[in-house]
Amino acid sequence: MNTRQGARCARLVLENGAVFTGTAFGAEGESFGEVVFNTGMTGYQEILTDPSYHGQIVTMTYPLIGNYGINVDDAESRRPYVYGFVVREYAEVPSHHKSVETLDAYLKRHGIIGISGVDTRKLTKMIRERGTMKAVLTTLDTPIEVLREKLAQPLPTDHIDHVTTPVIYRCPGDGHRVVFMDFGAKQGTLRALLSRRCDVIVVPARTSAEEILAWRPHGVMLSNGPGDPMDVPYAIDTVAQLLGKVPMFGICLGHQLMALACGARTEKMRFGHRGVNHPVKDLRTGRIHITSQNHGYMVSEASLAGTDLILTHVNQNDGTVEGLAHARYPAFCVQYHPEARPGPDDSDGLFDEFIRLMDDYWEGRWTPHAKAN
Repeated sequence: MNTRQGARCARLVLENGAVFTGTAFGAEGESFGEVVFNTGMTGYQEILTDPSYHGQIVTMTYPLIGNYGINVDDAESRRPYVYGFVVREYAEVPSHHKSVETLDAYLKRHGIIGISGVDTRKLTKMIRERGTMKAVLTTLDTPIEVLREKLAQPLPTDHIDHVTTPVIYRCPGDGHRVVFMDFGAKQGTLRALLSRRCDVIVVPARTSAEEILAWRPHGVMLSNGPGDPMDVPYAIDTVAQLLGKVPMFGICLGHQLMALACGARTEKMRFGHRGVNHPVKDLRTGRIHITSQNHGYMVSEASLAGTDLILTHVNQNDGTVEGLAHARYPAFCVQYHPEARPGPDDSDGLFDEFIRLMDDYWEGRWTPHAKAN
């Protein structure tokens, strides 16, 4: 643990009254958000820069963080979006040939508070038993009673407005033209499309269906993103208007938005899925994929009845919905992250599936699926 003389103190206060005291690193100040945990053994830079973590204080269950520093290759967005970072042991001196900066300096530069010396096993067990909770991470001397009063207030829900691109931009390619709706997109998804020669137009989350179709796209990609999908009804309406007009592929939040646009429901999970080793079964092939995941909401399987959605993928740990396809329209989606970053590349082939779907649809070969009663 970091026990150097003169180290700053930090506190993590949870809404259930629990208080964790440790050593501060990164920025100073006070930050309120949801406290969650990620079980990945590596990939902390990708986690920090995943916009889906906007509004969340992330706990790493792996005990040593910061040991390979920060590099210029592993960022998944333009800056880190977490509201706080909780670790057992922070490595002050990184050791990796790509490292250009320490984790401490990186968090300081972006105004993010870190705390080390926390019993992350105890904290993770508490979250699993109690469920995701509001929390405050502070380096200030604010009295506990004041912090608990502030924790009684609701947290902001406008996360997507903070992470989406402010302007439309294009990444040219000589293949399929794909409009990429940015709800908090990771660069891994963009890289996956560009590696398949797609001509990608990235658009803000509030872009209308009319504006999207004006690009004459061969397909539309729905990105990952933070928060409750029910907090963005404008996005649900846009997806509903696009269905049947152009092939679509949704990831994570995009998966949830597609389900809601088709009449299904979403639910908040007890503590969510955040890690890089979640087994998912593809019901179409029987194959098990080890997947990277980061989500706190899920599509209710019971709500699929009466919709045109077909269940295609199921989580092998808890049986939750991990993938859907539309029976009448060229559209499919998955709850997990086939672009990984961090995580395994087992599901990278879903991007090839999207390319084939666009080929089949525009060349007249695509046919509707049969939906079981």
